[in-house]
Amino acid sequence: MPADQLSRTFAALADPTRRAILARLAHGEATVGQLAEPFAMSFAAVSKHLRVLEAAELVSRGRNAQYRPATLDARPLANACAWISDYAKFWGASFDALSDVLAEITTTETSMTDKGETS
Repeated sequence: MPADQLSRTFAALADPTRRAILARLAHGEATVGQLAEPFAMSFAAVSKHLRVLEAAELVSRGRNAQYRPATLDARPLANACAWISDYAKFWGASFDALSDVLAEITTTETSMTDKGETS
């Protein structure tokens, strides 16, 4: 996946309205009017958000006369998830190191308490 596609995916996900639109589309296709219902914004504003999502290839738009439903395409999300998961190893190692430090502190405190020492 080219880096520019990944950048478009993350840029599209940066906006909470677009994330909410994607969450709605995860339940099935919807028109601009249906997508606009929960928001205090115009159809034009929702259409702009949809254009960003389309540019990121997260949404496709059908055409059936005047009915143009938007549909979620989650493939770019899978690619973004794969990119993020590369860093899970780092997070895991960091949490393991923190766990080791906490265990050492607990062991030291328990040892000091057993010996009657106080801090």
